[in-house]
Amino acid sequence: MFRAVRLTQLARLGQLAFAGAALATLAACGGDSHPVAGGGTPAPAPTQPKVTVDELAGGAYAVSTGDADKPTVGRYYAGADGKRLLALEDAGEQVDLLLHRATASAGWRAVPSPSTDLDVKLLHSQARTLAVPDAPALAGRYVLRLADGKAADFQLTADGRITAGMLPGCRLSGVLGASSLSGALALSLDSSGCPGVPAHASGVLITDPQDAPASLRLLADDGAGVVDLRGYAEPGA
Repeated sequence: MFRAVRLTQLARLGQLAFAGAALATLAACGGDSHPVAGGGTPAPAPTQPKVTVDELAGGAYAVSTGDADKPTVGRYYAGADGKRLLALEDAGEQVDLLLHRATASAGWRAVPSPSTDLDVKLLHSQARTLAVPDAPALAGRYVLRLADGKAADFQLTADGRITAGMLPGCRLSGVLGASSLSGALALSLDSSGCPGVPAHASGVLITDPQDAPASLRLLADDGAGVVDLRGYAEPGA
């Protein structure tokens, strides 16, 4: 009987020794980490492409970038507080890339977002004098052309509110406010049933003689796509 008890005790000690060795092995391999499904280590978080743009002093500019033989043209708006907006146009004079920076210490963002790092070098910049749009003076009805070629309209009130117009289909609404960007008003735009226009976008309203016969232009984005709408004033509206 003593021999049976002794053998049982030895077996028990062997089990404890095996368990201790297993725990030590786990600790050496990082036993506190949590395994991922399928084994292996967690994938690192994806990094966002870096966007950089040449710096210009406060003001408004006509700029060009890209190939010197076939440059891309655009407009650069710079605020004294470090806020920046660069709108680059395609061959059809439609803005298809917006680059903006919220503050002097913030990074640049591009919409649409690039798949690789983007470094915008300016070939040329020409300072321009643009008056800040005056909402009361702009009050009235405006007609614009949507991405599908159909017309839409909106009403701009003297206190800077955008309300839906009379035409069926696309319904636009929003509000204007002060902006530190030279020659611009801040824009918050909402839409319903408007092809090519997201449900909500933010950006600027500008009035530039180069856009004539358009009276104003709405440049905005929703973080994924760009809005570029030219508003044509309806006489007597």
